[in-house]
Amino acid sequence: MEAIYFEQHGAVDVLQYGERPVPVPADDEVLVRLRVAALNNLDLWVRRGWPGMKITYPFITGADGGGEVVELGRNVKKWQVSDRVVINPNIGCWKCEYCQTGFDNRCQRWELLGEHRNGTYAQYVSVPAENLYKIPDDIDFITVAAAALVYQTTWHSLITRGKLHAGESVLVVGASGGVNTASIQIAKLSGAVIYAIGSTKEKLELAHSCGADYLINRTENEEWYKEVYQMTDNKGVDIVVDNVGTTFDQSLRSLRKGGRLLTVGNTGGAKFQIDNRFIFGKHITIIGSTMSPKSDFKRVMDLVVEGKLAPVLDKTYPLQDAKIAQTRLEHGHQMGKITLLIP
Repeated sequence: MEAIYFEQHGAVDVLQYGERPVPVPADDEVLVRLRVAALNNLDLWVRRGWPGMKITYPFITGADGGGEVVELGRNVKKWQVSDRVVINPNIGCWKCEYCQTGFDNRCQRWELLGEHRNGTYAQYVSVPAENLYKIPDDIDFITVAAAALVYQTTWHSLITRGKLHAGESVLVVGASGGVNTASIQIAKLSGAVIYAIGSTKEKLELAHSCGADYLINRTENEEWYKEVYQMTDNKGVDIVVDNVGTTFDQSLRSLRKGGRLLTVGNTGGAKFQIDNRFIFGKHITIIGSTMSPKSDFKRVMDLVVEGKLAPVLDKTYPLQDAKIAQTRLEHGHQMGKITLLIP
């Protein structure tokens, strides 16, 4: 099969395009013929590597994908060849105490497609049968592939963990990435008032088109938390979505007393300082999460299929141009989700 893979960590040039063996599905797995893959920052981090990361080379990255079922493991009963599916990249063991109680994203043997096992930058991928969602014929693969990771992650963070409800205020730090545009849409669907921080007029316009009510250009006001306070009558917002990390100081300042800071990532860096006085002095709760349990994935994909949520799409490239696609993502030029068409 044709695939994008790498044999050592490094810059985008380590990516290779060539032939790899078609995976053989295990007894409880399904082989999917992929049609579309979608990019995430995860792909960049895996390609670069980090201390202690263990993968088997050559490695195929990519967490998001959609396509058709082409082969079933011998224990698989609920799927049929030719079923159109989108993949849930959050892989649990379905046996541990977390999986048994509906928290499979906390699985003791948790894996993420494209990080712990070969992913979706390829013509075929083998995944557990539990990790598929059937899509109707009138839904295109680009839409569902672009939605899978970021929408389940956002739903679990904002709704399940963050307990967002109608009438609350949400500040989204960043205006154009996949998780952030999903955050704006889900917050709007929930009846929240939304503030968005962005670096350019174009990115803020995108945030507005997704449902943001108030826009703040951080290049015009580096201490943007002050503008947030002015906009909220010096009260602050109920929730801040901050997946940058290095902006936590301003995010904590932007929250009202009793507010919640939600985070699912750290695009700005993994290590930074926090002024603890803001946390205890303002009764702030910091809530972290990764991906979502299967129940949240189904709920949010139902909303995508129903047309109530729609991922913002940036550029689409052929699979062999994955280097170009990752470079665009790495430089922060994307306006929504970047996707790859699988030949």
